[in-house]
Amino acid sequence: MTPNYQIGQPVRRPEDERLLSGKGRYTDDVNEPRQAYAWIVRSPHAHGVLKSIGMEAARRMPGVLAIYTARDLAAYGPHKCALDFKMRDGTPMKRPVRKALAEGKVRYVGDPVACVIAETAVQAKDAAEAVELEIDALPAVALASEAAKPGAPQLYDDVPGNVQLDFLWGEPAKVAEAFRNAFHTTKLTLRNTRVIVAAMEPRSAVCKYEGERFTLTCQGQGVFAQKNQLAEILGVKPESVRVVTPNVGGSFGMKGSIYPEYVCLAHAARELKRPVKWTDERSGSFLSDQHGRDHEMTVELALDKDAKFLALRVTGYGNVGAWVGTVAPQPPTMNAVRNVCGVYKIPLLEVSTKAMLTNTTPVSAYRGAGRPEANYYMERLCDEAAREMGIDRFEIRRRNHLKPAEIPYKNAAQMTVDSGDFGAIFEEALKFTEGYEKRKAESKARGRLRGLGVGSYMEVTAPPNKEMGGIVFEGDKSITMVSGTLDYGQGHAAPFAQVLASRLGLPFEKIKLVQGDSDQIVFGAGTGGSRSAMMGGGALAEASKLVIDKGREAAAEALEAAAADIEFADGKFRIAGTDRAIGILELAQKYPGRLDVRHVTEVIPSAFPNGCHVCEVEIDPETGKVEVVRYSSVNDFGTVLNPLMVEGQVHGGVVQGIGQCLMESARYDDEGQLLTGSFMDYALPRAEDIKASIDWQSHPVPATTNPLGAKGSGEAGCAGSMTSVMNAIVDALRPLGIHHFDMPASPERVWKAINSGRRP
Repeated sequence: MTPNYQIGQPVRRPEDERLLSGKGRYTDDVNEPRQAYAWIVRSPHAHGVLKSIGMEAARRMPGVLAIYTARDLAAYGPHKCALDFKMRDGTPMKRPVRKALAEGKVRYVGDPVACVIAETAVQAKDAAEAVELEIDALPAVALASEAAKPGAPQLYDDVPGNVQLDFLWGEPAKVAEAFRNAFHTTKLTLRNTRVIVAAMEPRSAVCKYEGERFTLTCQGQGVFAQKNQLAEILGVKPESVRVVTPNVGGSFGMKGSIYPEYVCLAHAARELKRPVKWTDERSGSFLSDQHGRDHEMTVELALDKDAKFLALRVTGYGNVGAWVGTVAPQPPTMNAVRNVCGVYKIPLLEVSTKAMLTNTTPVSAYRGAGRPEANYYMERLCDEAAREMGIDRFEIRRRNHLKPAEIPYKNAAQMTVDSGDFGAIFEEALKFTEGYEKRKAESKARGRLRGLGVGSYMEVTAPPNKEMGGIVFEGDKSITMVSGTLDYGQGHAAPFAQVLASRLGLPFEKIKLVQGDSDQIVFGAGTGGSRSAMMGGGALAEASKLVIDKGREAAAEALEAAAADIEFADGKFRIAGTDRAIGILELAQKYPGRLDVRHVTEVIPSAFPNGCHVCEVEIDPETGKVEVVRYSSVNDFGTVLNPLMVEGQVHGGVVQGIGQCLMESARYDDEGQLLTGSFMDYALPRAEDIKASIDWQSHPVPATTNPLGAKGSGEAGCAGSMTSVMNAIVDALRPLGIHHFDMPASPERVWKAINSGRRP
């Protein structure tokens, strides 16, 4: 049977055989002639005055070519946050200057201080260990809430109280009035743990300088943005920088920007007139890669006598670490605003949060970047409010769902929800709970505690933006798609090719994708925020229409007919009412370049993927071990381009959420030392930890905001699993008098809670 490559069909990723057989090309596989190697000298202290850097012994070591410090890089600009928030008083947010190498002070363990260049990687590392740092240690602070206290260590002189952004959204006076007049209020204090991103492929980069032009090969999430970031830091024109990204072994937000190491490589390549390469080790990545999450929030819900939601208030802290990453303040502030209302009607909203600087590894986007956290806050409130008011936890959700008849609906976050069927999805998901009481009794008979958790979610995808969709017909009858998105593991080639196969009737096997070369991209917003299908796919859908328009004119010439009489269907241009036709590939060969399109869309608005996850856990009270034993979800991703790949995205996101709920937590001691600095101390979920089948169903309601009707699926698994898993754990513990439990639900922490909960 001929495979069906149309939109909506489960098509396998064409790159999988190559990647799984070890034939992929990752950054560390890239080697340039005469390349030297770099190693970074990092601070062993979390906070301190950098008195001196002793380099004489290191310079004399074999193979050493150069050692650079902040003085050598003084001409380069700082690393900047891409956002432009205002403080609650209207003044600009704080932008402490952060250059590639530390000068004057160090502010976290792993802070880059010097860069050693040598003939070999081993020589560079040996010499780096011989560099002597004289640092007068200062008191450190690792928790955002501690950094906000009077007398806390101050990281920057120009950031009073360590408050990088004092953020306020909403109408505090009206919210306060709603709480005063409410029939019932519920309040929870929640900790969303800090996580190590732990991508499969540690960061690596190679830079060369030829003809007054830098070429940086590195991992990323969009070469166009990285090119512009690096050019700005180096103080050169964008056309003087080329960024190339080969295969990428995972990112989840962490690899989305230019890091200090890349600036060091660019400087060294220009100074030494030879390429320079750097590849991190796993122990270094724990310190140098941006971390995720780390929020401390108090969330409050006001309800009337019928348990209808009146107002929602979120206050607390988000930890941005020692310097402000490209999008670092976004997750605990504006993304909390955009996502916390979820699938519910909430008339009033206040989000009053502070992004805090601490003596820790910088924190930035991580799969969902505030979306899973915000949905988690709301779903925990739903369960707790239902318990306190004596209402069924499912019923309280039903009473507050946004109804289809009310859509389009502008919510309290001023986001216009354009589509969705939240109540129907919820009821469909609840079918998975049938027989739960029997399963709970069976667990009890085996000495286990069983809990059921439900977690709805609705996410707002990446902010409105443009995107590139290029289509080039090559001389060998292949077709090249050019996209400003970037595949760092998702598998863009298949679904994007399905768009062209569906719209243009092109043969799937002849379509290839180019994303990772900034020289071929006229614009690119990159991959992130579940945007690729709707924006990258949407751009290619629009480009397809332009190809048809161009092809109609060309076909009119080839067939000697009027353009108005030319029809297009099934990959052929035909004179209407006749059998005279020419195939699109034949036409492209006849008129080389004439059908090619390099299209940039107008701004495509955000979309609202949503769904409901249902989880059941068992807890062994003797050991505290939590096991996810049943898992299912119903999701609305709008038009699904490739259900096979979407299922993989859901599975991966769910497991990441389970990992954070049950085991993942990056911890620092009082001196700012990372206690979980390796996989010996930091647990990731393994296959044996996920014994339950992760079932998923699709309930699509196409978006109205983009040409394909797609909504995005990349972050939804995290958003649903974080809510449902933690609600299930609390449900299992509730008979013991435990009504809240903060992640991670590790065996030790659960065992302690159970034993303390059993005592009067």
